[in-house]
Amino acid sequence: MLRVKKGFLAMVMSVFMLCACAAQTNESSSGNESNESSVTTEGDAVQVGILHSLSGTMAISEVSLRDAELMAIEEINADGGVLGKQIEPIVEDGASDWPTFAEKARKLLQQDKVATIFGGWTSASRKAMLPVVEQNNGLLWYPVQYEGMEESPNIFYTGATTNQQIVPAVDWMLENQGKNIFLVGSDYVFPRTANKIVNAQLKAKGGSVVAEEYTPLGHTDYNTIISKIKAEKPDAIFNTLNGDSNVAFFKQLKDAGITSEDIPVMSVSVAEEEIRGIGTDVLEGHYAAWNYYQTTDTPENKTFVENYKAKYGEDRVTGDPIEAAYIAVYLWKEAVEKAGSFEVDEVKKVSDGIEYKAPGGVVKIDGETQHIYKTVRIGEVQADGQFKEVWNSGEQVKPDPYLKSYDWAKGLSPE
Repeated sequence: MLRVKKGFLAMVMSVFMLCACAAQTNESSSGNESNESSVTTEGDAVQVGILHSLSGTMAISEVSLRDAELMAIEEINADGGVLGKQIEPIVEDGASDWPTFAEKARKLLQQDKVATIFGGWTSASRKAMLPVVEQNNGLLWYPVQYEGMEESPNIFYTGATTNQQIVPAVDWMLENQGKNIFLVGSDYVFPRTANKIVNAQLKAKGGSVVAEEYTPLGHTDYNTIISKIKAEKPDAIFNTLNGDSNVAFFKQLKDAGITSEDIPVMSVSVAEEEIRGIGTDVLEGHYAAWNYYQTTDTPENKTFVENYKAKYGEDRVTGDPIEAAYIAVYLWKEAVEKAGSFEVDEVKKVSDGIEYKAPGGVVKIDGETQHIYKTVRIGEVQADGQFKEVWNSGEQVKPDPYLKSYDWAKGLSPE
């Protein structure tokens, strides 16, 4: 188990090594990289990359994102394609390994010359791909909520940024669950940065962090941390664990006799797909903050859920990252058609203000940040594995990745 100070040092070293590795790789292939995109548009088809972890600790979450993107592509092709061309997906496995994400992204852009990439889940995978898409002037559509504090001219972010998930989730906890919060997360950039924000927010609003614990991705023994939870008796737990570590954490929490009535857990990376893997018997009554649930009541969502189950099976579920992956393909299509071109620079130029009737409600691209406006929702896990929405923002929330509109967040941004 990692303590905060040691974990932080480990994080710094891992980021340093990742950057060094990326710099070395980029240097060795610099002869093949340029700031001009080289999209292949000859013939009747246009290639796009799909890059997710289809193996390893993150496969529990990412396989469904691939499925959603393939379904969107199939639907678009059946409707005539994009600019008269059929979309041909090239699927790669990031294997829950961040250097592999960089390697596969480079292959998709340089060798396959794809028009865009849809991919990633963890912030570590995104940050591994970021220099690759920037150096090759490629385009990445990243579909998962994240910690903010980032903008890239070569990435569109269709998941929530911090003010569209983490900040409202903490506000809701303070109002409904109590002020003493226990933080537990996986040891990489997203939980570390998210909890830095949570610390500042709680301090400004009269709350407190009773403890802060991190474990490596894939970690499965939470007994020591759960003993600390028992000793501290927090009002609630804010959970930024990712991948299959959530299975171990929640099952061991229940085995220790801690229920949602005793100490509720607010998660930001547990959606319907993860509930299937973890089990409703251990998750019922706990909470998660997202922008979409399978139970979200819109006509578009009814069709989306029906089509997803018809294609992949009645036992399959949708969820926020799945929806964000699905709409990323449609938003790219809308931008390409508005631009009349597959070229990255042309697509970016016309993106501002593009709207799409998503299953979770209308979304809109903010051209300044290349994030999207989204409605914030908090849900409680029910016995059937679905969420009951207990709160929502009532309107689309403008993305604010650097939290510039919050006085208490001053000093958190690297800008």
